[in-house]
Parts: sequence; C-alpha cells; structure tokens
Amino acid sequence: MHMSSFLDRVAASFKTEGLSVNGTDGCDASRNLSSNSSSDLPDNSSSCRQAADDIPRGMVVATTDLEMRSLYEEDEKKLQKAKKKNLLAMAVGIEQKQVVNDIVQKFPLNSFTIMLFHYDGIVDQWQDLAWSNQSLHIVALHQTKWWYAKRFMHPDIVDQYNYIFLWDEDLGVEHFHADRYLKIMEAEGLEISQPALDPASVDIHHRITRRHPRLIAHKAIYTKTCTPKNKAVPCTGYVEVMAPVFSKAAWKCVWHMIQNDLIHGWGMDFKIGYCAQGLRSEKVGVIDAEYILHKGIPSLGGPHVNKTILTQEDSNSVNHKIGSLHDPRQEVRKKSSQEMLAFQNRWEQAVRDDPTWMDPYAKYAKVEMDHINNRAVGAMH
Repeated sequence: MHMSSFLDRVAASFKTEGLSVNGTDGCDASRNLSSNSSSDLPDNSSSCRQAADDIPRGMVVATTDLEMRSLYEEDEKKLQKAKKKNLLAMAVGIEQKQVVNDIVQKFPLNSFTIMLFHYDGIVDQWQDLAWSNQSLHIVALHQTKWWYAKRFMHPDIVDQYNYIFLWDEDLGVEHFHADRYLKIMEAEGLEISQPALDPASVDIHHRITRRHPRLIAHKAIYTKTCTPKNKAVPCTGYVEVMAPVFSKAAWKCVWHMIQNDLIHGWGMDFKIGYCAQGLRSEKVGVIDAEYILHKGIPSLGGPHVNKTILTQEDSNSVNHKIGSLHDPRQEVRKKSSQEMLAFQNRWEQAVRDDPTWMDPYAKYAKVEMDHINNRAVGAMH
C-alpha cells in the first residue's frame, strides 16, 4: 500500500456534517436534481462545485492561521516578522493554573503559539500570567481536548505550524524543553512522538512509554511477547493520547480520524500509527532524553465536579450526584471505555466498507483488537 494515499481514503470515509473533508460543501448532486426536471430549469449540479470556483483563483486563500493581527501598520509588521512555527494546545481548568504555567514556560513564545481550551469557563483569572495576553483562549464548558481539537484545529487552520503539541494539563515538565525535544524528533525522523514518562508517573499503561534513562529515544519495546519480529501495537508504533506531538502531515491525517461524538479519544492510540507518513515502527517513537511526569490529577473526574463554577444550588445537586454515583470519575472511565469500543467498531466497519483500502498492518489486527477489548472491559470494572 502507498501510505501517501491513506489520507485520501480517510477523507472519503470520515466526513463532518455538512462539510466534506476536502473543503467542498458536502452536497450530493443527485439530491439537487428534481424528478420533474425541465429543460428550462438551470443545471443545479453546479451548486456542488467547490466554493472557490466562484471567485478568481488569485483571491483563493485555502488555509488560515491562529496568529493575532494588529490594528496598526507598524505593529503588524512586527507581528509578521515574529510568525510562530509550532503550536501548543491544551484543555485547562483554573485549578491547574500553576501546573499549566510551568508547562508553558518550557515552550519559547518566539516559536510557539499557545492555545488554551477552558473547559471550566474561567478565563479572566489567567490574565496575570505574562504570556496569557499573547495566547488564544477558547471557552466551551465541560469539553475534552479532543472535542476542542476537532472543532478548532482543522488542518487548514493550523497549516503554518510544523509541529503540534496536544497535551493534557497534569504533566510535570522539570526535565522537558520543547526546543531540544523537537531537535531530537527531527533527528530521529519521527512524525508522531511523545516524551517518555518518568517511572514515578501515575498510570503508565504501556511499558513502551516508560523512560529508558540510557537512551535518547526509542521506537519499540522488547519483552517475552514483544519480540523484534512483533510489530504490533503497543510493542511499537505507539504513543498515548495524554501528550502526543504531531508533524503537520501527521496531524492532517489524525484530525480526520477524530470522531465528532467520541470526545475522550480512547482507542485512537492504537490507530495513530496509520498517520505516520510511513512505517509506524520507524516514524512513531518515544523521546527519553526529554521526559515528563504524569501527575494523574483527576481533572476529568466529572463534568460537574471539576469543571464548573458552582452555585449553591449546583453544589447541592453535585453532592447528591456524588452520593448516588459514589465516584464520578468511574462514570467517565466507563464512558471512555464505551467510546473506545465504538471507535474500534467504526474502524472495522470502515475497513469492510472500503474494498479499495489495504491494511498495511492486517496481520496484527486481531491481536490489537483483542488488546483493545480487554483494556475496555477492564476499565469498566
């Protein structure tokens, strides 16, 4: 299979409502043709043309960016000279303000655009941070980073960025520096990566993400089951969804893979390697020299408990819910697990529905599917 054609097939399989992934209006020409057609009626098939066909080509601007513009000419010239090359995007809540500030300090503002998704609706309390006014702030209550990313990080919007960091907010970055990280990522030829996890991290789900102190980076793990010949995920070609880093080309593929209604992103980690612009065993890796600590702060413990400014009435309602649910975080894990199974089912259905697509990793599909099913069932109990 030619990996360059994979995105085209993904684009044909995954469509957003009312807008096809290639930028057309998503209309179906057959629906525009009346059963009572008459020769004196206009040809409605033209309504399915790309919108750009209606204006001179020289006026077509197919992509945009997240850079702020100045009202004044002189300031605008300065802004254009300081165009950012990379993007850090995080879903954040005010309770993790200090942790988020520590993270942002590791990303030089002269080369990174910072975009924060405020799931708790609080924005003003971030303004005392020096970098806040230079950052983008987007608010939608109770939403995850994958929900935000699908809606605000379309490839045509983030096209100017070479690398995209889509991170959780509960990460310790004492041993991480973004510039050095990207130099390693480029030197290793990686299109998708993550910083290795400090062994002291909470919830290291797969050994491949654990830091190897003597390595700069690694792309596989070797155990009794993960032999050098075993190229199945998560033996190789694997990163978790807590702190992924994507090249521009990889993100263009991953964005199309994100499902509108599956907001937790569970299950995508086993498929991200398909977007690696080559063999996942070579283009996906974990960087050990620049590593992070996963703090495991339960900020996704429940949309009403952790992500909202509560009134007294709301608070009483929450207390009632906590008493009845015992642990709202468990409810989130249950939904995440259900989404993981739904994602896998959709993938399998898409494969069946597309006879032209050849799976380059078909020999590992069964073992990977079993792994996902076992993980989902385990998380729901």
